[in-house]
Amino acid sequence: MRAFLANRWQQIYRQGVLSQHLLLLACVAGVAGLLASRALVALSPVVGVLAVLANPRMRRELPQWLHNGAAGRMALLYILLLISALYTDNWPEWRHQVFRQLPFIGVPLAFCLAVPLTNRQRFRVGCSFVLGVGMVAAATLLDYIVHPPTDQHFYMVGKSQPAITGIFHIHFGIMLVLSAFFGLLLGRSKYAPQLLRLVLWLAAAISVVTLHVLAYRTGLMLFYITLFVNALRILFARRFTLGILALGLFVAVPFASYRLLPSVRDRAIATRYDIEHFYNGEDINNFSLSKRLAAWHTARAVARQHLLVGVGPADAQDAMMAQYRRHSYGLLPPNWVMIHNQYLHYLVASGLPGLFVWLLVLLGPLTQPTQRRNPYVYHFLLILGAGMLVDSLLEMQIGFNLFVFLYGFLVVATERSGYSTVNLP
Repeated sequence: MRAFLANRWQQIYRQGVLSQHLLLLACVAGVAGLLASRALVALSPVVGVLAVLANPRMRRELPQWLHNGAAGRMALLYILLLISALYTDNWPEWRHQVFRQLPFIGVPLAFCLAVPLTNRQRFRVGCSFVLGVGMVAAATLLDYIVHPPTDQHFYMVGKSQPAITGIFHIHFGIMLVLSAFFGLLLGRSKYAPQLLRLVLWLAAAISVVTLHVLAYRTGLMLFYITLFVNALRILFARRFTLGILALGLFVAVPFASYRLLPSVRDRAIATRYDIEHFYNGEDINNFSLSKRLAAWHTARAVARQHLLVGVGPADAQDAMMAQYRRHSYGLLPPNWVMIHNQYLHYLVASGLPGLFVWLLVLLGPLTQPTQRRNPYVYHFLLILGAGMLVDSLLEMQIGFNLFVFLYGFLVVATERSGYSTVNLP
C-alpha cells in the first residue's frame, strides 16, 4: 500500500499535476483573501512559491521567467525600492517595505514557473472572483436596506459604507467594477453552461446596482470611464448599433440614477460642494476631495525638489509631512493625508525613473498584440490604471494584493502562454 501511494505521488509530481493544483489553490486563496480574509491573502504567495518548487521542469522553465517582460517590469519596481537604500533615511520603514513588496517578485515568479492552469481552471478562478464579489455586494446591499444610515446627510458629508466583510469602500468599488465587466465577459465563455451564464450576469448586475445605490464615487467614475471606452472601441470596430446603445447607456444610466437615487444625487452635490471649498480657500478639514487636492499640490511641491531619484519610497510620508508643515492649506495635522495618486506617488518616491517604470508596468503590456486582444487584460489595466489617478492603491495592503494578483493572473500568464481568446479570463 505504501509503495502504491509513493508511486502515485511520484506520478502526480512528475506529470506536473501537483504544481498545477498548488497554483490553483494559491489563486483561489487569493480571491477568497481579497474578499474576506487577510490571512489567506498572506498565504497565497507562499502556496504559489510551493507550486514553483513542485514543478518537475522548473529549471527548464527558468528562461521563460527571465524573458517574461511583464514579470521583468514588476521586478523593476522592487529594484527601485532596493536602490533607494543608497539614500533613504527611514531604515525601519525601508526594511518593512522590502518585505511587504516581495510579491512584486513572488507572484510573477509563480505564474511564470509553476505548471500553468488549464483554460477551464482559469475560467473557474475568474468565476470565483465574480461570484464572490456578487455575493458580498448582495449582502452589503441587503444590510444597507435593512439598516439604512441613521444620518440623513450620510452621503452629503462624504461618508461611504464599507463592504459587509470590511473591505474599504474605494477598493470595494473597484472590485464591483471589475466584477461587472468580467462577469459579462465570462458569461460569453464556451465553458459557461446556460445556468452559470445567467448567474454570472446576475452577479454582474448586482455589482452595478450596488455601485449605484451605495454611490461609491471612485467606483462610479471607473464604471463610466470603462463603459465609454468600450463604446468607442465598439464604434471603431464598425458595430454601430451596439456602440450607439453603449453610448446611450453611458448618458441615460447616470441621468436616471441622479433622478431616482437620493444617494447618487447627494453624492454628486457633495462632490461639487467639496471641490468648491478648496478652490474658494475655505476650511477643508472635513472634506475628503479637498484634502486630496491639497495632498496633490503638496506632493507636486515635494516632487519638484527631488525629480532625479525621488525622496525614497520609505521616506515619502516623512517628506509629505515636512511639506505640510511649510504649507498646510489650513489643514490640522490629523488631516495631513498622503498622496492619493499612484503616479504622483512614484514621482515623489522614486523620481522620474520611478514614474517611467510605473508607466511601463501599466502600458507595456498594450504594446503586445496578444495582450491588447485579451479583453480581460485591457479591462484590468484600464480600470486599475484610471483608479490610480485618484488613489494610491498600492499603499494599502488590499489594493496592493488586488493589483499584484490580477497582474500576475492576467498579464504575466497571458504573456507566458499567449492567451488571446475572449473565452479566457
